[in-house]
Amino acid sequence: MRIASFELAHNVFVAPMAGVTDRPFRILCKQLGAAYAVSEMVTSRKDLWDSLKTSRRANHDGEAGPIAVQIAGTDADMMADAAVYNIQRGAQIIDINMGCPAKKVCNKWAGSALMQDESLAISIVQAVVDAATPFGVPVTLKMRTGWRADQRNVVTLAKQAESAGVQMITVHGRTREQGYSGQAEYDTIAQVKAAVGVPVVANGDIDSPEKAKHVLEHTGADAVMIGRAAQGRPWIFREIQHFLAHGSLLAPPLVAEVQRLLLHHLQDHYSLYGSHTGVRSARKHIGWYTNGLPQAQAFRQIMNSIDNCDRQLAVVADYFERLGQLSDRLHYPTSEPVLETQT
Repeated sequence: MRIASFELAHNVFVAPMAGVTDRPFRILCKQLGAAYAVSEMVTSRKDLWDSLKTSRRANHDGEAGPIAVQIAGTDADMMADAAVYNIQRGAQIIDINMGCPAKKVCNKWAGSALMQDESLAISIVQAVVDAATPFGVPVTLKMRTGWRADQRNVVTLAKQAESAGVQMITVHGRTREQGYSGQAEYDTIAQVKAAVGVPVVANGDIDSPEKAKHVLEHTGADAVMIGRAAQGRPWIFREIQHFLAHGSLLAPPLVAEVQRLLLHHLQDHYSLYGSHTGVRSARKHIGWYTNGLPQAQAFRQIMNSIDNCDRQLAVVADYFERLGQLSDRLHYPTSEPVLETQT
């Protein structure tokens, strides 16, 4: 699998997700088998580039390459400037966001809202490609299938984007209208793959090794991109990669390994966000890791009352210590065993 001059180890990627795929999460996913990761979207507004939020999103300290940064906006010149700004700060690949369905993004005509104005969308693509080319930096594009069911124009836009110089196209198999409801449209992704010569990445509802294999075969896509299924389960990348390579499923991870991974993830999270913000924003990750495990709801209630990093780490460590007494490996039971309370 290649993106321009970048050769990747395989074809299982982690999707950019606002508020999720920050530097600690990307590093963890890469360590656990993701061959490629894209940053959270960075705004094209210059007045926000010096903000704490943008500086955190643009932080790639210690991250293995290629460093891919997703940019979002509605003005071609501003998007070109954003591409150069991020390239000068280490971006090796620029990804254009034309797929975000969030209202606060679409209400400003960014994200998937751009698909409603094809001429504007392609002018942005061309401007970003023209800005990145002198630096030898490839540009990729992430889209949905269209704005709504009667406006599926992803094939048309994909062809034009390829002509403009885009090096890879990722398609989330839903319209913006669908959000994350319903079923992903793999037939539409297959149509995109048949229409262009650049690599196509399939995204949407891929939550298991078997599903990844099915989507690759059904769409003919060059790679799969995992989003929500990686939240709290970052080892899904090695599970999928192993299944695609060997046809067999890996055993569930050891509880001790998940404990170690989560504690390290939390410490890296605190280092990026600081203790005050970090202990609070870490709660969602802890909730995802423990979702479906014994007494998870009661555990999360306790976790949501903790506002100290050391205490948060200690309670997480204790929970997994007790979980390990039930089983060596992580299982999601249909009925909830009782964890013994330790003082």
